[in-house]
Amino acid sequence: MSGDDLTAVRLDQFLAHPPAKVWRALTEPELIAQWLMPGDFRLKVGHRYTMRAVAMPATGFSGMVQAEVLAFETGKMLRIGWQDADPTGGNGADWTITWTLRPEGTGTRLFLVHEGFDPDNPAQQRARTIMGGGWRTGVMRALEGILDRL
Repeated sequence: MSGDDLTAVRLDQFLAHPPAKVWRALTEPELIAQWLMPGDFRLKVGHRYTMRAVAMPATGFSGMVQAEVLAFETGKMLRIGWQDADPTGGNGADWTITWTLRPEGTGTRLFLVHEGFDPDNPAQQRARTIMGGGWRTGVMRALEGILDRL
């Protein structure tokens, strides 16, 4: 993650699994629930769904994410809009998460861009710091664990 970009979290991770398998983990609801959050995801542009997580009062996060599939290119890119499902939550989250997959040898180079953080909002900057660490450690480890079991 570039320390200077206060508006985004960027991640570049090699996964020792082929892109088709990584794509399944990113787009099959029962798999998403195991490494990210449970929700009623469907791979259809415009589909809105809710995901449940743990509330984080220090960042103003209610624990409920209102998400929408914004765009996808099968096997290559998935873009999701994220907002806190509780508009009174206080952090004004209106983020975009973009996953990009590139074949690399027998594995996949997975890029994540989580953007839309307000550099002038202290709660959003706390969220950026916490989520940056969470994407890198907990989420990527959980995703790799699912891929290893598939």
